[in-house]
Amino acid sequence: MKATHLTLISHAPTEAQRSGRFHADEDGVQLTTDQPLVLPRGSIGLTGPELRATQTAQLLGLRPTVEPALRDCDFGRWKGVSLKALQRDEAELLQVWMNDPQSAPHGGESIADVCRRVADWLEGFTAPGHWVAVTHPMIIRAAMLHVLQCPLSAFHRIDVQPLSPLHLGHHGMWRVKLTSAD
Repeated sequence: MKATHLTLISHAPTEAQRSGRFHADEDGVQLTTDQPLVLPRGSIGLTGPELRATQTAQLLGLRPTVEPALRDCDFGRWKGVSLKALQRDEAELLQVWMNDPQSAPHGGESIADVCRRVADWLEGFTAPGHWVAVTHPMIIRAAMLHVLQCPLSAFHRIDVQPLSPLHLGHHGMWRVKLTSAD
């Protein structure tokens, strides 16, 4: 049985992140002067379907296949809404969402739903080779919780910056793979 190496990469910076709002589907990335990531030679690319993910994959030189399981959380009616506006207009609902991973006061997906989707995808994904998947901070958090078997209450304790990679390996089981900086 050959090993699977999977690097999940958070999309490049966006205006939504800079301004503190939930992403809308059409949000693209901002040009960045960050040091480009060096991808393993012969990597096979995957990406979430959103523009910000596909643009980042292109910036990284990937020709990825769109993987629906890597899509961002569906924020329902909160798409495009700033956290400041929610704190002002729907503070109680925002607090419920932050504290209860089963809740979806915005009418979209709950954090628990996202975590289940990602866990199901990971458990079915054991194709050998080096894979690079461009996705979203919430998907990377969900993958980390699943692999480390952490409770859903730890979800908001993980901070995923733009272009951050999470290296995973699978050989009988998923493991977080820490690598040295080159």
